Amino acid sequence: MSRRSTEAPIPTDKALSWAYSEEYLPENDVVLRARDRAAELGCTPVLPGAGAVLRVLAALLQPRAVVEIGTGAGVSALYLLEGMPEDGVLTTIDVEVEHQRAAKLAFAEAGIRPTRTRTISGRASDVLPRLTDGGYDMVLVDGDKESAAHYVEQALRLLRHGGVLVVDNALWHDRVADPARRDEVTTILREIGRTVREDDRLVPALLPSGDGLLVAVRR
Repeated sequence: MSRRSTEAPIPTDKALSWAYSEEYLPENDVVLRARDRAAELGCTPVLPGAGAVLRVLAALLQPRAVVEIGTGAGVSALYLLEGMPEDGVLTTIDVEVEHQRAAKLAFAEAGIRPTRTRTISGRASDVLPRLTDGGYDMVLVDGDKESAAHYVEQALRLLRHGGVLVVDNALWHDRVADPARRDEVTTILREIGRTVREDDRLVPALLPSGDGLLVAVRR
């Protein structure tokens, strides 16, 4: 069956449904303050809908070892940690020390024990090769987009069988779906989508939550 024959008409009120789903779950004060700090630092956190999906994935998978590439001000980490089990540890990597200071403040405000997080300051391209092969249950790729393809490659090495890869901004401001958009970041994320879709080691899905979440289970 061709792909075209399976396509359904897109409702004209799709944007309204997307907005409704983004606002479906209100964010608590800790997350909102973390968003304010992110704005002050100039980093862009996951949108509420994407955060909710991360929390659900973590609650479903119950991961004890998670890697986050791109700490920011800690918004996505707060969602992940809320879904993770109490003995789960989040390793979060960011090149900006100020970002990680802001994230640690958010973790403290949320009452998260220091032993549940491991913050590593440095370039993810330098840090990831030092992490253990097959030692992680979940990897979130949300760092600089120019290096995202390399991060995905490293994530597949880090994930155990049954582990979950998540790539944020997979729709990149609705540009990925438009073939006329050929700027560098859009092209990179579009190619990552193709690569993940065609990788026999992965069971993928592309979700429209937030700015797009590419989710795949490692076989």
